[in-house]
Amino acid sequence: MQATATVLVYSDDANTREQVRLATGRRPAPDVPVVEFVECATPAAVLAELDRGGIDVCVLDGEAVPMGGMGMCRQIKDEVFNCPPVLLLIGRPQDAWLATWSRAESAVTLPVEPVEFASALASLLRQKYLQSA
Repeated sequence: MQATATVLVYSDDANTREQVRLATGRRPAPDVPVVEFVECATPAAVLAELDRGGIDVCVLDGEAVPMGGMGMCRQIKDEVFNCPPVLLLIGRPQDAWLATWSRAESAVTLPVEPVEFASALASLLRQKYLQSA
């Protein structure tokens, strides 16, 4: 198993980014690597980090401004070669169909519920490492 996993967190709200960090802790589950975060507050920063490479999972805030996480997800799935899996933070459970439209691999509702979020993130990390093994 890799020593660390890099998780990109996109939200214009510093409080939302903090919720993600706190819900994850050092690692979201014992069988996945320790997590390091790359935080982005703008769509341009997300694209720059993805171009740089090394991102294992993206967590995108569907409520972000000026570009929501759903639109950002759809764009990176179209434009980034070997795009990492995406965990989308959605405002309402009823928005899950929009997460599917955006091609996100997983979605959880805001505010971040730590157990649900950590479980979803750990699942994406497991899938990522199974594919690369």
